[in-house]
Amino acid sequence: MSREYDKLVRDEIPAIIAADGETPITHAVEGETYEARLFEKLAEETAELRGSPGVEEFADVLEVLDALRQRLGVEEAELERVRAEKAVERGRFDDGVVLERVEGGTDGRA
Repeated sequence: MSREYDKLVRDEIPAIIAADGETPITHAVEGETYEARLFEKLAEETAELRGSPGVEEFADVLEVLDALRQRLGVEEAELERVRAEKAVERGRFDDGVVLERVEGGTDGRA
């Protein structure tokens, strides 16, 4: 019996499948194709997190984000610096603030 997936998986998944007595059929992607697959995987993992919030799903999302960070050449320290700066300048998401609209003025910025 064959099951189709066509999705990016963690590096050790083929070995785990083989250890279970099945034969994984895989190929590796690089460059822009790898990047596109990472973005697809991020969407998949965030949907899973939304459906089943828990530490396992958070870990999966973070793992994909870390792979994207590396792929895009963003240093971890730089990312943390920018995140902290934005938290100071614009706040965080602690209070659940929803911007409904902005009235007055002429520049249209929110």
